[in-house]
This record gives sequence, C-alpha cells and structure tokens, in this order.
Amino acid sequence: MSSDDHIFLFSSFESKRPSTARKVHLRRLYDILQLSIQRRDFGRAKRVWAILARCKEFDWKAFWTTGLHILGENNADEHNLETTIDYLRTMMLQYPEDRESILKELVFRLLLQGKCRNALDELELYLPSFPYQDNPVLHMYAGLASLYLAQSASASSSGFEWTLLREAQAHLDHAKILDPNSTLVEAFINKVCANL
Repeated sequence: MSSDDHIFLFSSFESKRPSTARKVHLRRLYDILQLSIQRRDFGRAKRVWAILARCKEFDWKAFWTTGLHILGENNADEHNLETTIDYLRTMMLQYPEDRESILKELVFRLLLQGKCRNALDELELYLPSFPYQDNPVLHMYAGLASLYLAQSASASSSGFEWTLLREAQAHLDHAKILDPNSTLVEAFINKVCANL
C-alpha cells in the first residue's frame, strides 16, 4: 500500500502527505487521539498523547490545548484540578508564544477551584505588563476575584472589604473600557456599585 492510499480522518500536525511508514503511523496515532477525545475515551487519549509527546515530529507544546482537554476531563476531582494547574504553569514556561491564553486558562481554573487569592496574585503579577494589560478577560477575572475576596472579608469583618471592592471596580471599569460591548462586565460593575 503506497502512502497515497492512506485516508486520514483529521487534519494533522503535519500538512504534507506522509512519505514514510513512521509518518503514516504518527498520522494514525493522531487520528486515534482525536477519535478518543470525540468518544470521551480519555484513558486511551492519554496513552496516545504520551506516545505522541515523545516523538520529535510532534510539537506537543503547540497542542497544549489538546493536552489540557485530555488532562481536565474530570474537573470534579480535586487532585485532577491541581494537576491541571501544574500543567498550565509548566506550559507558561515551556510555550511563551501563547502565554496570554495559557494565563487565562490558569486563572479560570484557579477561580473554579475557589482559589481567588491565588488567581488575583497571578493576575497582579502579569496585568501591569504588555500584552496582558490590554486583555479585558484578565481584568474581568481580576475584578471577580477581588469581588469574591471582598465578600469573604466582609463576612469575617476584617475591614478590607471596601479596598477590595474599589479594586474590583477598577478592574471591571478597565475591562469595560477595553470591551465596551460586554454585558457580563456591565452586570458585575452594577453588582459592585450596589455594594459600595
């Protein structure tokens, strides 16, 4: 069977027709990976991902979203959430070309886990610098984390709720300037203003 006779189901990491048996095998593995994800067979997908990640032809860093999807198939599991957060932190170091998107995913996962202080600390590290300062989603996440922490602080009456509410309003106002059509940001601004 020549390499022209092979039919592949998915667009692959390699755009050319495979010229060797190894490349045909890698394309087949990629098809199995995608089929496993579609069928929600994440055990098989993890095994195929482990094989592909070891191959020099497969740039696994460029497919970080696929790895995240495979890793995060069970977000209810506390250990799995920790593993996902560690994976995202590693990817920020390994794949700086897509650091802004990875940061959004990292902060989102921290917020899902209820680690609002960690999410806000992560954002405060990156938000002052370019290109993060121009990202409305990151400012919205910072506003949400500050709002949550302000509500938690008011419940324990530590006295920091007004400062955190003002910080939440500043982040949400900045997100509104960057994305004036966002109704979600507008709703959170109204919530903050109602509490000030």
